[in-house]
Amino acid sequence: MTLGSHQKTIGTSQVHLTPRWIIEALGPFDLDPCAADPRPWDCANGNLCEADDGIRRAWTGRVWLNPPFDRYKVARWIGRLAEHGHGTALLHARTETERFRICWNKAGAILFMAKRLTFMKPDGTPCTTKGGEVANSGAPPVLVGVWGLRCGSTTEVCCRAWRRSGGALAVVRRCVVVSGGRRVSCDHSLATPATSI
Repeated sequence: MTLGSHQKTIGTSQVHLTPRWIIEALGPFDLDPCAADPRPWDCANGNLCEADDGIRRAWTGRVWLNPPFDRYKVARWIGRLAEHGHGTALLHARTETERFRICWNKAGAILFMAKRLTFMKPDGTPCTTKGGEVANSGAPPVLVGVWGLRCGSTTEVCCRAWRRSGGALAVVRRCVVVSGGRRVSCDHSLATPATSI
């Protein structure tokens, strides 16, 4: 499908399993509060499923968040990650929405990925259309990193994701901007020198 193709904005399922290569590129993570059950692989060392009510439980360590893409619920999950202050979320790049304002205001890094993702089924195979074709995510994906002023982590995570995803643009607040395959320093005192990645 092309960018201009018409797709349903609310899918038949809110379960969109993270492709393994993303976890391998960005992990390890300590907690996945939105883990699928069943799932073909763990996205973190600790996993909370829907029955565990992960949004209400204590979060510790570095969190991986691939929340339900229900437009009525996703803002609560993004807000909870912002409160926790240490983790990465995989979201649809709905930059015009109220919920994305949380990302603009709280993120340490935002990576707009170059291609739509293919999410996975609980058996580890790619999601497909009713006609059996491999389905994409239906919207441009974005990785949002939330943490304090740990600039080394911001740069490292963003650059690892950039290499693996072929990112189109990454916006990194307080530290660096990644554009056109190069890191460019900003005025932040802990920013790294501009280098090719």
